[in-house]
Amino acid sequence: MPNRLAGETSPYLRQHAANPVDWYPWGDEALGEARARDKPILLSIGYSSCHWCHVMERESFENEETARLMNENFVNIKVDREERPDLDHIYMEAVQAITGRGGWPLTVFLTPAGDAYFGGTYFPPQDVHGLPSFRKILIAAAEAYRSERTSIQESADAVRSYLEQLSYQKPQAKALSDDVLKRACSKLSAAFDKRNGGFGEAPRFPQPMVLEFLLRYHLRTVAARRAVPAADRRAAPAAERMALEMVETSLERMARGGIYDQLGGGFHRYSTDAAWLVPHFEKMLYDNALLSRVYLHAYQVTAKPLYRSIAEGTLEYVLREMTAPGGGFCSAQDADTEGEEGKYYLWTPAEIEDALGSEQAGMVSDYFGVTGPGNYEGKNVLHVAGEGTLPAPAGDGLLEEARSRLLAYRERRVRPGRDDKVLAGWNGLMMA
Repeated sequence: MPNRLAGETSPYLRQHAANPVDWYPWGDEALGEARARDKPILLSIGYSSCHWCHVMERESFENEETARLMNENFVNIKVDREERPDLDHIYMEAVQAITGRGGWPLTVFLTPAGDAYFGGTYFPPQDVHGLPSFRKILIAAAEAYRSERTSIQESADAVRSYLEQLSYQKPQAKALSDDVLKRACSKLSAAFDKRNGGFGEAPRFPQPMVLEFLLRYHLRTVAARRAVPAADRRAAPAAERMALEMVETSLERMARGGIYDQLGGGFHRYSTDAAWLVPHFEKMLYDNALLSRVYLHAYQVTAKPLYRSIAEGTLEYVLREMTAPGGGFCSAQDADTEGEEGKYYLWTPAEIEDALGSEQAGMVSDYFGVTGPGNYEGKNVLHVAGEGTLPAPAGDGLLEEARSRLLAYRERRVRPGRDDKVLAGWNGLMMA
């Protein structure tokens, strides 16, 4: 029998409508029920294209015994983080304050007043890798609320006080100086991966706004240097000289990697490795809005055809697969197909040969790095391997024909689910 989420507009909430969990949407009814029954709240926040959200649903929320524990001990609330970013922000800050880490699905235990006293992210159905099972967490959180009410309230009050302090912080009124911009560029230079592009350790996110900053910083410093008479010019600092290099290396490595859909265009959300090879397969509207823009701006600065091609390929993907029937753009595409992460995007050598024939399959497989052992769970994420060229005289013509035929072959597979919410902010980014 469907629960209260069946009538919601969010695709993510509707995905949970058949769970045996007595879910409530966020609102007065749920909060009032918690206060009236003096029961703690189990708040679960996620989004429709989140792989680990689906995993936790299959393992726990669809399990009758786990659902019984949840229903007996908590008022259970489901929230779509894309529909309520305000709630997601508050409770993500709370969980990070409690545990030092965050992510989705976000699992938060609240007092009836809505104050967090414990939380985490994904919990497995059994103890594994140092993580306690979700059922153990449920029992401990419920028992703590019943028998340790004073300490629970003290913990909740401390988290609330911390969040209030964060909310009181105001940005400085000082104007951004050249020195602030220089220091920002220098810090990024220190974290930059010169081989693969990008910043910091894996998992690696594209960070298009960081690349936009570096591109604009490059233009700013070039303009300032040209304004100085040639005789008075000094050598630019290393970080300043690297600004454009950091942008170009990152954009080129991402364009060649599996994070970019080599057949259909558009970017997956992030790479699980430092080399941009194996993505977390969901595609988000806001990522593709921001990345198409930074590739366009890089093309305007450098005139390199690759950047124009990636910008156009990304926009074509959005128009083809993310345009809502009634107008506007949809929010996301799922990471999973038929319960398997990335299934829609992965290839075997036999599938390449089936799509292209034996004559072309070898060359195209070499180009896209397709091997028998594969690079992801026995299959292959397509990426531009080696030098990224096909032998003459075939060249680009063969590649475009192969891409078209492989895309048509892939279209016969079950497509990833699409979250058809039309969010104003994300649409604003895409329209820009």
